[in-house]
Amino acid sequence: MAPPPSAQLPLTQRLLALAQTLQFAWFVGHLSLLFCIARYGLSYITLNYYSKWAQFSYRTAFISAALTYGIVVYKAFRARSRAGSRPQGSILALAADENVQYLGMALVWLFSSQYPLAMLPFGVYSVFHVATYTRTNLIPTLQPPQQLAPASGASPSAKPTYKQSALADAIGKFVKEYYDLSMGLVAILEIVLWLRLLLAAVIFTKGSWILITLYTAFLRARFAQSSFVQGQFRNLTAQVDSLVGGQNVPPAARQAWDVVKSGALQFHDATDVTRYVGGAPPAKKTS
Repeated sequence: MAPPPSAQLPLTQRLLALAQTLQFAWFVGHLSLLFCIARYGLSYITLNYYSKWAQFSYRTAFISAALTYGIVVYKAFRARSRAGSRPQGSILALAADENVQYLGMALVWLFSSQYPLAMLPFGVYSVFHVATYTRTNLIPTLQPPQQLAPASGASPSAKPTYKQSALADAIGKFVKEYYDLSMGLVAILEIVLWLRLLLAAVIFTKGSWILITLYTAFLRARFAQSSFVQGQFRNLTAQVDSLVGGQNVPPAARQAWDVVKSGALQFHDATDVTRYVGGAPPAKKTS
């Protein structure tokens, strides 16, 4: 993330310099995404989820998501071009980039029927992105860190120390304390969303089979790249194992669960992307 403007500039010039960066547009995208989720949530609570305002908020949320991830993908491509790196020509290699995956899913949800649950994983990410940008860029721009007087006996060549904003420190502690918990929540939401799409496909909701096919590919990639998704799948498997292992559970239920696990394992092995991209590690999400 780019550093904030120089503290030597006047406040107006600092704000103007900040607003002219792509990173600021990325921040605004995440912020608008959160506002749209909150506005849609209000409509959802009042059972007006197909009102004009609700539909506008829903679509704008995914426009914002596509904007933020599109900016990250563009900046990564531009950085590789400036460094003289060879572009990744393989479509599978490009698809292994988590930012490309989230960009693709944002566009899928934008042009699909409404699935409110689909907004929540993007929203959780946005909370932390907004918090991090506020701590590292916005607060230092509005209130530059104050240089502390050197301790007695300190070397004249010692680097100066600065006092950070108390709000910035509080935000940093929040991000550090709740990041892992929130990433686990994202993994749960993404798994529950797949189950929601499966239910829609079973009852043959319009377009649901296309959606679950695309989303299954997305979730498979997430499983390959995210330890949080892997952990939640392990927890889910253990819970179902415990449930069907009870004495009162019919043998047919245990056999059906074994078939599901066997099929999932075969699907996992058959869709191992590293087989097709030479075992290269996938690009991690930076948005």
